[in-house]
Amino acid sequence: MSDQPSAADEIMDGVYHALRSHGYADVTMQDIADECSKSKSLLHYHYDTKEDLLVAFLDEVITDSAARIRAHADDPPIDRLVGFIGWFVFETDAVDREAFHIALLELRTQGPFNERIREQLVRSDRLLRGTVADILESGIEAGVFRDVDVEETAALIVATVDGARTRQITLTGGADETDGEWEDESGEAPGTTAEGLPETPYTRLVAEATLRRIVQPLLAEGVELPDLSDGLGVMTDEDQPE
Repeated sequence: MSDQPSAADEIMDGVYHALRSHGYADVTMQDIADECSKSKSLLHYHYDTKEDLLVAFLDEVITDSAARIRAHADDPPIDRLVGFIGWFVFETDAVDREAFHIALLELRTQGPFNERIREQLVRSDRLLRGTVADILESGIEAGVFRDVDVEETAALIVATVDGARTRQITLTGGADETDGEWEDESGEAPGTTAEGLPETPYTRLVAEATLRRIVQPLLAEGVELPDLSDGLGVMTDEDQPE
């Protein structure tokens, strides 16, 4: 069997790189064709419009996310939850990842106006909340978590970490006048780099607070909470959609 990527895979990879470079609003079929070394006419052979292609790409991103989640289905529940929360953390100087998530955020804003995009966003939301609910249910059965409302807790965790990611990518480097109000795990207010970016990214501050304030109280007596660093990068591959 050939290890060469299929034409469909190459096109999806082209969409990914084109969105990182141009954003949702400005990306064109020609931009995508240039990134995947395919002709524009070939793209139109498979996808009638840019919307068709972007909806297919959203489907691919969500399918990829589901595969990443399944790959850790047999991990201990607490490790799965820390890895899930760590999935939303990225450095303020991760320019390519930030650009890609900005493009995805632009796509998300079309949800109220585009039924096909909204269907994919609903699917994504169900996947994320369902994943956390499944982790909590497994943990309760294993005696790791206390008996809690899994649906409500899952919604809270997803809204918290996803909201933190949105805030970081929509503000300059994730920093604004409120960042000084946060403390890192050492109890100190995070400093800034020479470029004026926070040394500790906002997504990490919120992820750490989520573990301390939401996850820690869920743990059964005697269960230790892993460090966030144990979950960073577990579900993330560089230069791949997530």
